[in-house]
Amino acid sequence: MRRVVFWMHLIAGVSAGVVVVVMAATGLVLTYERQLVAWSERHYRTPAPAAGTRVPIDLLVGVAADRAAPAGATVTIARDEAAPVIVARGRTDMIFVGPYSGQIVGRGHTRWRAFFRTVTDWHRWLGGGPERRAAGRAVTGASNLAFLFIVISGAWLWMPRHWSRQQLAQVLWFRRGLSPKARDFNWHHVVGIWTLVPLAVVVASAVPISYPWASDALYRLVGDTPPPRQPRDARPASPPGREIVASTAAAAPRVALESLVTMAAQREPQWRTMTIRLPDATDRAVQVTVDGGNGGQPHLRSLLTFDAASGTLLRREAFTDQGPGRRARALLRFAHTGEVFGVVGQTVAGLVSLGSLVLVYTGVALSWRRWRRWRARAGEPRAAA
Repeated sequence: MRRVVFWMHLIAGVSAGVVVVVMAATGLVLTYERQLVAWSERHYRTPAPAAGTRVPIDLLVGVAADRAAPAGATVTIARDEAAPVIVARGRTDMIFVGPYSGQIVGRGHTRWRAFFRTVTDWHRWLGGGPERRAAGRAVTGASNLAFLFIVISGAWLWMPRHWSRQQLAQVLWFRRGLSPKARDFNWHHVVGIWTLVPLAVVVASAVPISYPWASDALYRLVGDTPPPRQPRDARPASPPGREIVASTAAAAPRVALESLVTMAAQREPQWRTMTIRLPDATDRAVQVTVDGGNGGQPHLRSLLTFDAASGTLLRREAFTDQGPGRRARALLRFAHTGEVFGVVGQTVAGLVSLGSLVLVYTGVALSWRRWRRWRARAGEPRAAA
């Protein structure tokens, strides 16, 4: 059985090695995406003047609308007094407005955002265009499943048949003065052992992202009913109060945005950012997403629904109010990037991506030497003849 698992481990590593390298390298680049984008846009910050007051958010949205702000936009307000108000649609079309000057200060660092968007496309579907994304997603999903098997089987193969301190020392610590083959063997085991748990979390958490059946299995595993499945390219139906607005002129709630922010801040005193989706004039509700974390911590996020006419709080949905399947799905999504654990989690995820590159390199190098030895042994009878 050990021999069978070993050969399956080797074949899976050689077969999926190239794709795993692409996903690991792009994952390493994406480790601190949020921090790097925020750093690149730091010049949009405008410190509060000594005797200045903030311009009402409704007026800031109006300023952005004059510069062709798209319909169905979202408005993001940060607790940081110096941070600009962002009016955006999607992840690319953004307008930054100064909270004290009431003037447009820019549209974000488009080069950095375009760079990370390209890296993300390679990480998810090998950089294929819209017509090739399905094929790219199938390849990365299958390679990720193969990598999960490699991680699990590698942990099983590592377990020595007879435990001893000397055997553990050979595979737990880096050693010097080794031959290339012994060095690769040592690195492969040391990196694999020390990254086993976080690597298993990062790889396993990507499976529900890649496969709907895995997402449904996760729901059932925690005792919940999977949600109705929709095509990947279909736009999900908007809940009440979040319908896409028909025009920019109508993208304004009947209750002032400033009032909604004030009421939401009183209801959620630990907030860091708020995001409001501008409703249509016919919508009866306005929803405000309040985030108390770094943007990748769903357990610190809540959704407030207000009456569009009176501003009365209709409903509050915290993370604990969601079903177990939805909570597990959200946590796994950001466990994949490590963001659910903050900067420490991001750093661990980045180190795991770096370790994956070492594992693939050393594994392929060991396989290559094994193949050369096999070829040499196969040629000895012919040479003797």
